[in-house]
Amino acid sequence: MRRLVKIGALSAVAALTLAACGGGDTATEETTEVAVDEVVAEAPAFKACQVTDVGGVDDKGFNQTAYKGVQDAAAEFGFEPAVLESQAETDYVPNIDSFISQGCNIIVTVGFLLGDATQQAANANPDTYFSIVDFAYGENEDGTPQITNNNVLGQVFNTDEAAFLAGYLAAGMSKTGKVGTFGGINIPPVTIFMDGFYHGVQQYNKDNGTKVQVLGWNPAKPDGGLFTNNFESLDDGRTFAQNLVDEGADIVMPVAGPVGLGSAALAKELGPDRLLIIGVDADQYNSDTANQAVYLTSVLKNMDVTTYNAIKAAFDGTFEGGVTVGTLANGGVGLAPYHDLDSKVPAKLKEQIEALKTGIVDGSISVKG
Repeated sequence: MRRLVKIGALSAVAALTLAACGGGDTATEETTEVAVDEVVAEAPAFKACQVTDVGGVDDKGFNQTAYKGVQDAAAEFGFEPAVLESQAETDYVPNIDSFISQGCNIIVTVGFLLGDATQQAANANPDTYFSIVDFAYGENEDGTPQITNNNVLGQVFNTDEAAFLAGYLAAGMSKTGKVGTFGGINIPPVTIFMDGFYHGVQQYNKDNGTKVQVLGWNPAKPDGGLFTNNFESLDDGRTFAQNLVDEGADIVMPVAGPVGLGSAALAKELGPDRLLIIGVDADQYNSDTANQAVYLTSVLKNMDVTTYNAIKAAFDGTFEGGVTVGTLANGGVGLAPYHDLDSKVPAKLKEQIEALKTGIVDGSISVKG
């Protein structure tokens, strides 16, 4: 591009030219503005990129919530976000490799199942930052680090803390004395919700002398839990919820991404007096607007905040690998408002839940049973 620059003493080229023309004696030291051609190397644009798990970026749950963090960072720091959706597990590696070839500064991978693909890519590409949702790396059996370049930030969440509150709430709101839960796949980021829910119900029984049952999951018998074995089928969400209703449950917490939308659709058909849903990951009342009336609350996993923070660190040069943990204390997890059903929740139950939250935060109450 061209710009005007000020020069004082004549350049060597200009001086020689004047001398050759017999004008060397007339050269002066005047400061003059001249137009010069200048090639300016522009800094490469910053790129933050996300690879989703199956379920897609519009799953109204964890993929979408994490991508909100990418979008929030993009809006604040002025870059274009990018996303590739995995339709199957075989897409993980090609999607990550595609973003590496595109020069992404940080790649956010969403989901426990992307752990191996992210580890492989991070170790092979030390100059690229990664942040993975629902996974944290440690050491190999021989004591060597699983991540050799310290270029990965794992995001994990104590969702059992918030799910504990949800289980307590469900037990206090159930009219049948039976509540239920089911998962997508039997993996830790799913079962941690179910563990917390189960133990929260047991805490309610202990505090109030009741015998509310949990259908679909018992942490002591993990092989006997209910799982759809996918995160996509709304039909499975409907079927599994209906089976739990047939067994007597009137409140169900699906931990299966978009599968839970099928459960909510069933609840809308049956009516909130027959079946209520507890959402997970995001506030489903806000994201599943077609079925708002059936959501008692949602167990929040604020991946947008942790994802935003990871990208911000990569952008401003303060990125550090390791792990960040979302808790009730730091706002990484939480319980959504009761929204339309707020007036149905007894004041005493609300007080009990607030007291539980305080106890979990200060360590006086364990959510592990």
